[in-house]
Amino acid sequence: MQLKFTPLMKQRLTRRAAAMIEQSLRYFPELQECTITVGYTRKHLGSATVIYRKGTISRLIIRFKVRKLTYQTIGHELTHLIQGLGRGSLTAPRATDPDRIPTGETQCDIWTLARDPIFCDDPPTYIKMPRSLRESWPDFAESVRDLCIAAIEKRHTQRQYIRWLEQEIRELAKARKPQKSTGPAQLFLPFVF
Repeated sequence: MQLKFTPLMKQRLTRRAAAMIEQSLRYFPELQECTITVGYTRKHLGSATVIYRKGTISRLIIRFKVRKLTYQTIGHELTHLIQGLGRGSLTAPRATDPDRIPTGETQCDIWTLARDPIFCDDPPTYIKMPRSLRESWPDFAESVRDLCIAAIEKRHTQRQYIRWLEQEIRELAKARKPQKSTGPAQLFLPFVF
């Protein structure tokens, strides 16, 4: 796999962000034969673009806001590229492969979380979930990931698998309230005058 960084991204890229991108790509063997252009964005956490020329894929581009970069964002955008590759040529009929990742933001979040636990470092943006679960994400991440894996399996037999997943997530939040801390989360030091 070859990565090309845009000039603006080269200016903004930190060692941490470069390492995160490299590590994330290891979990996407579908992209091993591809050249990916990595750019910088100011507006969103990330974006992905598949550019077609004469009906066939000519470029794959992802853009990130380096300052708030998470594995979840990187995985989400790489999953969008796989969605685009699954679409294939614009002139060919739509693929009906049941193992292909369906298009859509929510589907992208589901498949990203299911891919590997590394992508559970931040709550997904498009899966509907209670605020309490989102605010206590580390306590629920593994359980939500397991539900995403189950939802992908249900997709083969149940058309409303996303509704099922979101209902299960709501039930999870009701059943398992996170532990309330009894003391302050930060250590307070006395002032010395």
